[in-house]
Amino acid sequence: MMLFSGPQPPACAPILVVETGNTIASIALVRGRECLEVHKVSSPVMSSRENISAQIMPIIVNYPALRDAVLCSVVPALDQPILDTLRAHLPGEVVKVTSSMQLPFMLHYDSPESFGADRIALCALGCQLYAGEAIIALDIGTAITVDVLDSARNYLGGLIMPGLDLMAKSLHEHTARLPLVGIERPETLVGLSTVECIRNGIVLNCVSGIDGLLVKLERWLREEHGEVNIRVIAAGGNAPLVAAMLDASPVVEDHAVLRGSSYLFSLNAHP
Repeated sequence: MMLFSGPQPPACAPILVVETGNTIASIALVRGRECLEVHKVSSPVMSSRENISAQIMPIIVNYPALRDAVLCSVVPALDQPILDTLRAHLPGEVVKVTSSMQLPFMLHYDSPESFGADRIALCALGCQLYAGEAIIALDIGTAITVDVLDSARNYLGGLIMPGLDLMAKSLHEHTARLPLVGIERPETLVGLSTVECIRNGIVLNCVSGIDGLLVKLERWLREEHGEVNIRVIAAGGNAPLVAAMLDASPVVEDHAVLRGSSYLFSLNAHP
């Protein structure tokens, strides 16, 4: 990977951004730091060119000057049909987010190719928005990832753990009698039914665990790396729920991966 060290690119024309997660795919029109439109579908819908065309064509029709696109995907099986469809419908550049592109941070990782595209995009957005600050980036989705950058834009490391829905599904599938519960904010500390006990246990365990990690990470950044200004940002489907319960009060960045992908496109597109 290459660290982007040139001047910040100017705000460009809107581009089409496709993000495929393990559960949900997002198709968005992004201009600069703003998402103008966002449409969400189940990720398996994006497995055929016909379905992909059906999702992207309304945006292309409404914005006939649209030329370029970027794909940020953590589902390799979906990459080629999406890239092929985007290239068939758009006359400009189609870029895929990978660790080998120019990045606004130096990625120190044993196997850079295994570093998720969504994590790359979230770290990139943090670099764009919070210059001169160390960054702790939380992505609270199907999995929960934590990635840490110092203020000099060196990647220092991260953590990966199961997300809330994955924990709920695991309890249900690997026990004989525990039901599958929906995830929402607990009303009490302890539960008085099996559903409440599961929900409270999952959510509060997650919140307490992240709070504890953030305390350790912030201390580590200050004592081991000399950081003074530390920014905690949060993204992902369950970020609003979890962030509102954290002592650290992170900034919830809406559509963070989409916006970070757009920024990466601007750093890597040919003039």
